[in-house]
Amino acid sequence: MPRTLAIVRALNEERTVGDVVADVRAHIPGCVVVVVDDGSTDATAPRARAAGARVVSLPFNLGMGGAAQTGYRIARDEGFDAAVQVDGDGQHPGSEAARVLGALLEGPHDLVVGSRFLEGRGDLSTPARRWGIRIASHLLSAVMGRRVTDATSGLRAVGRRGIALYARSYPCDYVEVEALILAARDGMRVAEVPVTMRAREQGRSTIRPAHALVYGARVAVGAASLAVTRRAAPDPG
Repeated sequence: MPRTLAIVRALNEERTVGDVVADVRAHIPGCVVVVVDDGSTDATAPRARAAGARVVSLPFNLGMGGAAQTGYRIARDEGFDAAVQVDGDGQHPGSEAARVLGALLEGPHDLVVGSRFLEGRGDLSTPARRWGIRIASHLLSAVMGRRVTDATSGLRAVGRRGIALYARSYPCDYVEVEALILAARDGMRVAEVPVTMRAREQGRSTIRPAHALVYGARVAVGAASLAVTRRAAPDPG
């Protein structure tokens, strides 16, 4: 089994983080779980430690991107072979994290994303978030030249190439979508596998009705940038 780091981003998730850590450890035997406590003001850190996680407490809130990059830097600096990214709010079952990691290890992929929309599994998120996901997925499908169904899924796994990329640079705004754009620019092999997610147990989505249009515009700009970068790249042949 390759050395695997499970990166759990958490902000004020004392009610869920212990169960998340225990669930991941049960389904991915031998993995190291690091909880990146992104400036929590509750008991997130001690509850994560009690569940068996290593905890890195950031001095203040860096946001989802900063928390993710912290985890990837640990994976790079300590020589892990793979990293699986899980949110601390209870949405991502350990069994599905294991499915995503398994697809990464079995196939010729650099990044595997867990999709709620393959095989008709569906989504439990808000209408605004579903609208944003649909726009992002269509735009990315067009410029990446392959079907993308769940551009905002935070459940994903990467190998050494992805670890190195995300340790160097990780987006800080619409992080999941822009991280896919970053991977495509780098030429990484990206795949999706079907997963089932739970309803969010704590916290709320960052994509709300007031942000939906801005979200769509940001994704469009990023997708256009990717398309221009690909056209400008020299032919390796």
